Amino acid sequence: MRVTLLNTNDSGGAGVASRRLLAALRGQGTEAHLLLHEAARAYPGVVPLAFLPGERRLALARFALERALFLPDERDASVRWAFSPARIGADVSKHPLIRQAEVLHLHWVNFGFLSINGIGKLMRLGKPVVWTLHDMWPFTGGCHYSRGCERFKTHCGQCPFLRFPGERDLSFRRFTKKEKAYRAAPLTVVACSEWLAGLARQSTLFEGVEVLSIPNPIDTNVWQPTDRTAARTSLGLPAETPLLLFGAAKLADPRKGFDPLVEALHRLKTGWPAGEIEPELVVFGKSDPMALARVPFRVHDLGLLSSEEKLVAAYNAADALAVPSLEDNLPNTVMESLACGTPVVAFATGGIPEMIQHRKTGWLAPPGDVAGLAEGLNWIFSEKQPQALREAARAF
Repeated sequence: MRVTLLNTNDSGGAGVASRRLLAALRGQGTEAHLLLHEAARAYPGVVPLAFLPGERRLALARFALERALFLPDERDASVRWAFSPARIGADVSKHPLIRQAEVLHLHWVNFGFLSINGIGKLMRLGKPVVWTLHDMWPFTGGCHYSRGCERFKTHCGQCPFLRFPGERDLSFRRFTKKEKAYRAAPLTVVACSEWLAGLARQSTLFEGVEVLSIPNPIDTNVWQPTDRTAARTSLGLPAETPLLLFGAAKLADPRKGFDPLVEALHRLKTGWPAGEIEPELVVFGKSDPMALARVPFRVHDLGLLSSEEKLVAAYNAADALAVPSLEDNLPNTVMESLACGTPVVAFATGGIPEMIQHRKTGWLAPPGDVAGLAEGLNWIFSEKQPQALREAARAF
């Protein structure tokens, strides 16, 4: 069988998940390729649309124009990256990997890769289409996470993300566009979490469509426990200090919850026993010096970790991973951390509760509950049997 997967790029949660699925498919003998808008690195079976310098400039132009066209409609800067009208995109319907494919598998295709028109062209090719959801965008009028709005269950409009919400606003029009685009294809939807699958099943756009819940794959032969001392030494981290890990593609992304984490750390510091070694924070991802300056403990900034080996070392070096996401689906970081035997302290957001057993493999605080998050951090660092906790995390 010939399968072509499509994703905007090779980074972020969707990029990592699509590459892992590609490797799994090819590993079992499937003729699979991953078509990307652009790629930062070369991988077997991955084909970037923007390969030559001219094509890369065109890809950048599509991204910039797609974003710029939304500026007059956005409510304010806080929603700039949270809503995608998808007016602009590449037409890949005649690409050789699309033409030769027997199955098309869409992932995250926003930010100038595919427009709704472009998605419609793929749907009208008559090939079976699988769409793996990494957020809510495929079944909303444009938002990636609805922040409690349920208009997607009927028909979008009166959108809280827009400067001029109305019954026939931009979200209404893009929702209507999706209705027309989707109706042509034999479509199957896959959600990475049961939480997201449940929302998709309630949506108007996927009414009558089969929606499955299948977690992202992870290679537990790669993501596994290693020697903690060696991991810390390799990253230049202190040998005996309690370490808390936090990672995100962009530390400043409000969805990832760095602000409530800082608040929880201040609470933790206030109650920390005098004379005991204080914990320190280890972060990875695109840095934000101003945000890190607010942390009440010493911070080790690892920057962007480009290799799986370094990420495995980071998880193994830490006593716990903090995932205070305010909006999320099924974060790869949680799966990776648990596979490495490192417990997770998190908000019970999205699909996160499907991966963590409270007080057994980590701690779940109510979404946005800073006091609950601080309590979880204190529990982790005062745990009398940390090795048993790590073994339970790995086993789960």
